[in-house]
Amino acid sequence: MEQRPELILLRDYPEAMMRALSAQYAVHRYFDAADKDALVAAVGDRVRGIVTGSSIPTPRSLIERFPRAEIIACFGVGVDPIDVDYARSRGIVVTNTPDVLVEDVADMGVVLLLAASRQIVRGDRFVREGRWLAGIMNFTHRVNGGRVGIVGLGRIGCAVARRLEAFGMSVAYHGPRDKQHPRYRYYGDLAAMARDVGFLVLTCPGGPATRHLVGREVLEALGPEGILVNIARGSVVDEEALIAALQRRLIRAAGLDVYADEPRVPPALFDLDNVVLSPHQSSATHETRAAMGACTLANLRAYFDGQPVPNPL
Repeated sequence: MEQRPELILLRDYPEAMMRALSAQYAVHRYFDAADKDALVAAVGDRVRGIVTGSSIPTPRSLIERFPRAEIIACFGVGVDPIDVDYARSRGIVVTNTPDVLVEDVADMGVVLLLAASRQIVRGDRFVREGRWLAGIMNFTHRVNGGRVGIVGLGRIGCAVARRLEAFGMSVAYHGPRDKQHPRYRYYGDLAAMARDVGFLVLTCPGGPATRHLVGREVLEALGPEGILVNIARGSVVDEEALIAALQRRLIRAAGLDVYADEPRVPPALFDLDNVVLSPHQSSATHETRAAMGACTLANLRAYFDGQPVPNPL
């Protein structure tokens, strides 16, 4: 009987995916091992595949501990926590799960934009705490007909743009190159775009190239009527600058699904009523996580069957 390929799992996964992994492979649960070093010492030289996630650090120092690793399968689209350059230098195939999470992530971007502008969370508290009995809540601000700037016009950025066009919003975008979109205006200068829009939605990849892309200059350009939405990566925003901008009302509000040091969120954000906080839930629907699991399994299956992987980087 042919020996099943051995995998190291760096995080827990949906139940159906875990069952399939256990049925098809010899799996080692690094994420909940009481003694991780002992586990690696016992199985490290037999592991052929590393299964990780978009929020799980997978640095060179960890990859090096699996000298026979042939594939790193990322459960998620973002691969910035993975040392991809080192993996490639070793000839390790790296895969991810694009496309299947686009629509849910885009939905979350719109939800946060609406929630921040129409103060949905504040209104919920207003009703629950009985304050409506004493008088009406303050007015909020409209979204329809506004101007939105999208940072990163990839799959998710385009999906956000399509949704916001349905609100009668005009769309602009910033990125490393002009994609010659027939309806959306391109800005090579992010601060210039921020000055011209009322909403700034971040959908770009994380990593060194976009670290603190949105800092004090961009926030000041967005201005006191502006709203920032981040469904990209926490590293894209200078959190200290954002907190200061919210505290000083240099921008009107923010809707955040991602943070620089998840799950640790700066406590200063908890005291602000002009920010909506979500615990990195953009792709966290049963349907999308099931699809991500199926995609991860398909990448692994194709690789170990000697076929081209569906989603290589």
